[in-house]
Amino acid sequence: MDVFRQLKPYFWPEKKLFFGAIACLAIATALGLVYPNLLRYLIDEVITKKQFDLVPRLALFVVVVVSMKGMFQFLHGLCGGRLGNRVAYHLRNALYNKLQYLSFQYYDQARTGDLMSRLTADLEAIRQFIGFGFAQILNVLLMLVFGMAMMFSISWKLALLTMITMPFLAFTAVRFEGKIHPAFRMVRQSLSTMTTAVQENITGVRTVKSFAREPHEITKFAERNEDYKSMNIGSSGIWAKYFPIMEILANLSVVILLGAGGYMVIDGSISLGDLVACFSLIWYIIGPMWGLGFHINNFTQTKASGEKILEVLHHYMHVKDSDTAAALTKVDGHVRFDHVTFAYPEKQPALYDFSLDAPPGSVIGLLGSTGSGKTTVISLLMRAYNVKEGKVMLDGKDIRSLQIESYRSQISTVFQETFLFSSTIRNNIAYGRKDVTMDDIIRAAKLAKAHDFISELPEGYDTLVGERGLGLSGGQKQRIAIARALIKDPKILVLDDATSAVDMETEHEIQAGFGEVMAGRTTFIIAHRISSLKHADEIIVLDKGRVIQRGKHQELLQQDGLYRQTYDIQYADGPQNQTAQNQAAVTREEGTSADSEVSEGNPITHSSKPERRLAN
Repeated sequence: MDVFRQLKPYFWPEKKLFFGAIACLAIATALGLVYPNLLRYLIDEVITKKQFDLVPRLALFVVVVVSMKGMFQFLHGLCGGRLGNRVAYHLRNALYNKLQYLSFQYYDQARTGDLMSRLTADLEAIRQFIGFGFAQILNVLLMLVFGMAMMFSISWKLALLTMITMPFLAFTAVRFEGKIHPAFRMVRQSLSTMTTAVQENITGVRTVKSFAREPHEITKFAERNEDYKSMNIGSSGIWAKYFPIMEILANLSVVILLGAGGYMVIDGSISLGDLVACFSLIWYIIGPMWGLGFHINNFTQTKASGEKILEVLHHYMHVKDSDTAAALTKVDGHVRFDHVTFAYPEKQPALYDFSLDAPPGSVIGLLGSTGSGKTTVISLLMRAYNVKEGKVMLDGKDIRSLQIESYRSQISTVFQETFLFSSTIRNNIAYGRKDVTMDDIIRAAKLAKAHDFISELPEGYDTLVGERGLGLSGGQKQRIAIARALIKDPKILVLDDATSAVDMETEHEIQAGFGEVMAGRTTFIIAHRISSLKHADEIIVLDKGRVIQRGKHQELLQQDGLYRQTYDIQYADGPQNQTAQNQAAVTREEGTSADSEVSEGNPITHSSKPERRLAN
């Protein structure tokens, strides 16, 4: 019951419905005990003594009892249904709220299909059990207690003889529970794995078809479906093994009752009416015992579902507000990284001793190969992860001392992988702000060079975007994402390869618009194109988490290194590259000449000589 104790905050506020459902079911169960007594009275007092004038009154009494029992069963269903739905409502809100605030570290390993299974199938199992299953288990106990009490009141000897097999039946039921719970846990896990496979396949259907991998995906799904089938067959085998045993033990009680009870009627120890009443009562007891397996099954499924939901609700939040976290008031946008070293869980450091000073309004460019640490810098800036070594500061304050929501409200990010919601273009652009006018939306779209193509659409800004933005081209989605970032009017703007999906001409137009919006904002640009970085106030070149070059565009062109190599590749055939090569050649010749003069004892000074000798 530990799982349900932990779920208590979600159903205890509805305790009136909870106890109401139990009370109504208990009353309906107690009214059911009237039937055996009516049978005993009918046989012993009416039929045996031939007092047939009592039959109409008995019939009317039965109608009243049945009507009252039906009313209380209806009230039980009403209370149970409301209870289950309200508990599911509270849990659903709590789960969704938790998922919103769990850190990036959780989602790095979480599977979408598994989370969807918890929000649907597992939550439904809890709804059914809290609403009806728990009351049904209590009803089993009530029926046993009431039924046995009445049997003992009729004939304690016959009751004892009849109950001989009940301990064995209870023992078998307990053993069944111990076997079925792990089996159902494996079934749930297998279902989650299969659901994840379906979700991934639907999400990546274009990739599957472009590689003609439909047969492979069918085979992969068939393997997971086979595993799910095997788990279900295994659990069915447990049912097949234990249920016949329980049924034999239950029916053995009936045999003992009829044999011993019949002898006692002949002997005159009890009346025929007593035997018929006991026969009716034994089914009143055996019925719940037969259904005990179903209730145990329901309980174990709910227990497994509750464990999976509690796993999410109790998951540790790696990134959260401290007790003394302060809200931002005035923000200048001065960002500083102070000797930051960071490693993802169970991995080598992705960033080594990284330092950076970005004054308000400055533009910082980040260049490097895949895995060099560019995205890690941005993730730490957004406080997607907590820094363990060093500090990330905004306006002189450690960002860990600031309220997360307040801090992130000052940052707008355009990711390389664009995500658009299944809504209108207007709503997608306005997503980052609550109070936004149509003029603001159009202005942001114009700055992102998206207004023209949006205006050409049949519904304009009211055009519905397909799931994940699949109704638009990559460049169109990216420009809408840029407009969404600009409309937020942030103090810090992050562009993670934001123009990778547009052509060079559109990129130039967008960057011209960026010149206006970057004014007064600290901007971080991750790009693979030199053209996106050359106007930055400082360009940082990363390799395997370390800074290997930093400076402005022209400064880095004069140095041999990764930046120069990247530039040569991208502008190999352009006139700009030829000019830069000539300038570099002149610089190298001057340096060679100066070195030769120094070696001949000529006291010529040159600003780069000490650095060149150190490098050599």
